[in-house]
Amino acid sequence: MSKVIVIGGGAAGCMAAVAASAQGHQVILYEKNEKIGRKLFITGKGRCNVTNGCPTEELFQNVVSNAKFLYSAFYSFDNNSVCDFFEKAGCPLKCERGERMFPVSDHSSDVIRALERRMKENGVKVCLRTPIRDVAVENDKISGVILRNGQRERADAVVIATGGVSYPLTGSTGDGYHFAETCGMSVTRVRPALVPLETEGELCRQLQGLSLKNVSVRLLYRGKELFQGFGEMLFTHFGVSGPLILTASSFYAKAGVDGPCELELDLKPALTMEQLDRRLLRDFEENRKKQFKNALGGLFPAKLIPVMLSYSGIDPEKKVQDITREERKHFAGLMKCFPLTVTGARDMKEAIITQGGVSVKEVNPSTMESKKVKGLYLAGEVLDLDALTGGFNLQIAWSTGYLAGSSIP
Repeated sequence: MSKVIVIGGGAAGCMAAVAASAQGHQVILYEKNEKIGRKLFITGKGRCNVTNGCPTEELFQNVVSNAKFLYSAFYSFDNNSVCDFFEKAGCPLKCERGERMFPVSDHSSDVIRALERRMKENGVKVCLRTPIRDVAVENDKISGVILRNGQRERADAVVIATGGVSYPLTGSTGDGYHFAETCGMSVTRVRPALVPLETEGELCRQLQGLSLKNVSVRLLYRGKELFQGFGEMLFTHFGVSGPLILTASSFYAKAGVDGPCELELDLKPALTMEQLDRRLLRDFEENRKKQFKNALGGLFPAKLIPVMLSYSGIDPEKKVQDITREERKHFAGLMKCFPLTVTGARDMKEAIITQGGVSVKEVNPSTMESKKVKGLYLAGEVLDLDALTGGFNLQIAWSTGYLAGSSIP
């Protein structure tokens, strides 16, 4: 029986502890917070979207960085295995829009309790309020860890599952990167992902609080399309947010953009330019005697009308019947391609996930063991792995944690 130390009591760390203890190992989990699962507790607005119920092969399509690396992890412990694990641990799940899986109770605390139950049943020793200072290595092999108080704890294997640097208030402060670098491993540049975007000018501030559903956006950098998608977005005092924008932000981060980006909003994505022009013709005919400013109620939310009037270049007092064909065409074009300029992403405090981390080139994808140090395993967000919203980032944590814990000999 080997002695295994897991650093970090988040999703990946707890799953690694459960998997390692199920192999018969003596497992100690160290967590610097006063309780495990601090980030799990706030995910999904406190409801915890544990995974996605899509076909397993579709998981890879939702991974932004290094999807191929996850082949063994996803197939060793897929989304069906995750659902089965929580159901058997006393946390029944339900499927919602977009195949998102949540606890039936809508309480993330039930997910955390399920993990605590499994660890307790398997004899995992959980040490809270116990920060680790460093990982100890002798002759390119793990020998244990050094606690912050200087105490040494010997171990045959160590799993680093400390998370990234997003939501630092939950304890994700990049400790794992330091531990990995101490062991001679490389850490790629880290950036905020699944994060709101900041825009130029006062426009978004004017529209603050307005949510648009069923819109399409394109993100372009120097003429190259970085992202195109459909969904829901929100205007804020600094720029744009909402599910569609969070997704776009991951591709923004991935591109390593250095300078402004163009964000084009299609306010009527269900209509082609020709169909929209015909729709405008009908609307204009019905409102032909009205002033332009009073003829747009059927096209946009009230808060958006002054902005569209301003950008249209058409005199708001002009009678609809006097609007020229060129003006109408220009207005339709504005609805299909409303321009915003992205100046940057919000910082790590607002990011759902960290993009970048310990290089997966230095980790064995079949076991999650470091290629540099024998007995050192890594799992979860500390690795250069990230995915879109919808339960996919937690699936990465469960899968890599399980594979790391179950691979320890």
